[in-house]
Amino acid sequence: MLIDEAVTSGARLSEACKVIGLSKRTIQRYRNPEVVPIDGRKASAAGRVPANKLSEKERDTIVAMTNQPEYASLPPSQIVPAFADRGNYLASESTIYRILRSRKLLAHRGKASPPRHSRPVPVDAEAPNQIWCWDITYLSTTVKGLFFYLYLFLDVYSRKIVGWEVYENESMEYASITFTRTYIREGICARPLMLHSDNGSPMKGATMLGTLQRLGVQASFSRPSVSNDNAFSESLFRIMKYRPDFPDKPFDTVEEARLWVENFVFWYNEKHHHSGIKFVSPGQRHRGEDIDILAKRKAVYETAKCQRPGRWSGNTRNWQHIKKVSLNHHRIKKPVTV
Repeated sequence: MLIDEAVTSGARLSEACKVIGLSKRTIQRYRNPEVVPIDGRKASAAGRVPANKLSEKERDTIVAMTNQPEYASLPPSQIVPAFADRGNYLASESTIYRILRSRKLLAHRGKASPPRHSRPVPVDAEAPNQIWCWDITYLSTTVKGLFFYLYLFLDVYSRKIVGWEVYENESMEYASITFTRTYIREGICARPLMLHSDNGSPMKGATMLGTLQRLGVQASFSRPSVSNDNAFSESLFRIMKYRPDFPDKPFDTVEEARLWVENFVFWYNEKHHHSGIKFVSPGQRHRGEDIDILAKRKAVYETAKCQRPGRWSGNTRNWQHIKKVSLNHHRIKKPVTV
């Protein structure tokens, strides 16, 4: 200890204490082995109750008053003046905020609470033409601010584009016409079909909904502003607009746009090896040809493994046919192990 060294060297204890800012009495108290050093200031402050602290009963009263029907939708900044106009002092604005926050009653009070949207019903497609999804995307034109609109219908099971059209406007009438043509061309007749989409006005318009009802098609909708609920359509549009041959310049006419989309649809349906369906084309899966294709791939790999087993440390690549595709099946988070 520095004080002990100073005293041993000949300095007086009182003078050594002045140098380090402690009193002589403090040093004597710390040197006494029977006394446990305690910071008396913290001990006294910890046990002191603020004079203005509200009791639990008073806090309950404030919560009850602010939850009355006429105040339930108001924030504390509106409640405080309203009580003052009636000649009542409830509490300060900051106190009411603090109490409501501690009770989790502050955010979106009363009718200000936003509506809750439930997840779409999860369904499975086990064959083509059981579940379709659709959406509309913009195609730029040479006139700034004007767009062409691509209406595109996709089979969820096979990923095949079953119907499309490019129009100069976005409307529920065009959506209804395109869907009806696709429905007839695919020969759905009276078979069950679900059509999934987002919440755009063409999707939920009276004309489109009336067409679905007339044809006996079940409608399914995403939650507002949740793109994952219509992931198949969103993914398809990304594939389209990131194609190497997607025009660098905007389309000049609607006929030019339709010609490009027609070529893209043929490539996507018949040439594109889709990663989500074991790298067969959507057209092959839609026609049921993928079962034989995948079986042949599996045989090739099994033969290669028999010829050179040392090249495999485990099983061969999984070319198993995908029997069903799920729509709106959400992953369940695994519990975190601590």
